[in-house]
Amino acid sequence: MNRQRIGEELPAQSTEENRFEVLENGNQYFPSVFAAIAAARHEVIIETFILFDDRVGKELHAALVAAARRGVAVDLTVDGFGSPDLSDAFIAGLADNGVRLHIYAPSRRLFGMRTDWYRRLHRKIVAIDGQFAYIGGINFCEEQLTEFGEKALQDYAARIEGPLARDICDFARGQVQGFTKTRRWWSMAWRPRRRTGPPASVNRAILVIRDNNHHRDDIERHYRAAVLAARHEIVIACAYFFPGFRLLRALRDAARRGVAVRLILQGNPDMPQVKQWATMLYPYLLEAGVQIYEYCLRPLHAKVAVVDSEWSTIGSSNLDPLSLALNLEANIIVQNRDLNRQIRVRLEPLLREHCRLVDSSAIPRNTFWQIFSNFVTFHGTRHFPRWAGWLPGGMAPKVQSIGSGNSGGAPKLAGVTHTR
Repeated sequence: MNRQRIGEELPAQSTEENRFEVLENGNQYFPSVFAAIAAARHEVIIETFILFDDRVGKELHAALVAAARRGVAVDLTVDGFGSPDLSDAFIAGLADNGVRLHIYAPSRRLFGMRTDWYRRLHRKIVAIDGQFAYIGGINFCEEQLTEFGEKALQDYAARIEGPLARDICDFARGQVQGFTKTRRWWSMAWRPRRRTGPPASVNRAILVIRDNNHHRDDIERHYRAAVLAARHEIVIACAYFFPGFRLLRALRDAARRGVAVRLILQGNPDMPQVKQWATMLYPYLLEAGVQIYEYCLRPLHAKVAVVDSEWSTIGSSNLDPLSLALNLEANIIVQNRDLNRQIRVRLEPLLREHCRLVDSSAIPRNTFWQIFSNFVTFHGTRHFPRWAGWLPGGMAPKVQSIGSGNSGGAPKLAGVTHTR
């Protein structure tokens, strides 16, 4: 298999050789992941935005320690902003038993204030033995379990076996190897983009990443290409929806040409501003015939979409400025009827039983001040990534590695409120 440079979009693989299983919430995801770790023989690589020292985190901790003790190479990468409360004992328990822990952009403060609340490692990837991989939006915390209650997150991930899983494993391994390379302070802002090939064609599956070097808008471009090519139906379930104008216009134009466009967004948000921002876009979409459903049972954390009967995507990327222009993200883009069907089977009950259809007549007409405020908010937010790199914490983040001879000890990560 041809090895790509770190950050390269991987070549498309035939979906006839891949097997997919959609997992809903931590209730299905965690048992599958922990069983795969228990069966691992050579290698376990995990990237996650959130890891908490709760029941789920402790179970992952035990599974990784057990794997490392039997000789499996184990690398765990967490985000320093998303995983702020890992205790010294939790970290030492991993490092002392052979688990290599990598902390992306460890917590830091300027005059007592957090400065690194953007450019996060937001990917959720599990790669095992070069044979199995998991990708989606599910973090390692109790909030992903339905028994957590009314604040439990509704979410999805995919288990993959086959050539695409091997590509994901190669990518994850390359990221770990890249942590030891020197990074120049301007690398996040000044490297030219490298355009990748066309979207996945029929019976193709690819890993698509978003980084701040060569792949700054790859995920968004694949979304737009799928929407522009849609003939019958588009269904997007997205936790944080505030995309750029070109994707908004593509959705509106698709609805106007007769495509059934359905958006499943948050109706019971984990953060109030999330719904406020999305609501700003409602009139523009509704007047074109886009149907907007608000999921009201619990906070929605999904990042999935299907187009027509074959195209689908699942991964960590929301459709908002943080995911589309700042964070490190990873999605799979797949042309496969079975995966498309599996995602639909998961989404249809949400639409029927737990969503309310937004009525365009119930949306009040905006005043002049609201129109002006929305304009400033939308364009200010969308253009923020262009100059965010010059703010404190906006340059290339560092990675702190602990374990297997790495010095530095177990850091104390200060607590902070975070987005997911």
